[in-house]
Amino acid sequence: MLHSVILAGFGGQGVLLAGQLIAYAGMIEGKHVAWIPSYGPEMRGGTAHCGVSVSDDPIGSPVVEEPGALLAFNLPSLEKFEGKVTQGGLVIYNASLIKRGVYRKDVVGYPLLANELAVDAGNPRGTNMVMLGAYLMLSGATGIGSIRQALEKIFASKGPEVVEINMKALLMGWRAVQGVVQKGA
Repeated sequence: MLHSVILAGFGGQGVLLAGQLIAYAGMIEGKHVAWIPSYGPEMRGGTAHCGVSVSDDPIGSPVVEEPGALLAFNLPSLEKFEGKVTQGGLVIYNASLIKRGVYRKDVVGYPLLANELAVDAGNPRGTNMVMLGAYLMLSGATGIGSIRQALEKIFASKGPEVVEINMKALLMGWRAVQGVVQKGA
């Protein structure tokens, strides 16, 4: 099964790292992956987005033009990429910064107070992990265990406490959306 996602926000929000983690986790699981980052002229404060594909089968093109999901970290990202999501796809958006809902009626929108959940997890810079956790719960693109392994590799030099604080934020996002899904079921 092919999972394709665009993650987009301001530089410094960890958008590219979250996408990279999905790709690393897919590789750990033996899947085919593609990750293409793109960012504006400023690393912090400019725009950043990446496209990630994870599949059981070879990926025809690494470019994600019609993603099955969008993780929008800010309003400009939602406005730019909402129209590209495939019919029936997911749009997870950071309702801490985005004060409107999803306009399209043919996709499923999930507002997530990602900034507040990151603070509650003790990781104010963990908004990206909260968003990633929500995406993984809704999509099943990779397993949480694979994400943990990817975090351990990326943050090996920073120590296990960095992995744990990021995992805590990730699980906050997972649980927040899981509750929404269960209510609707």
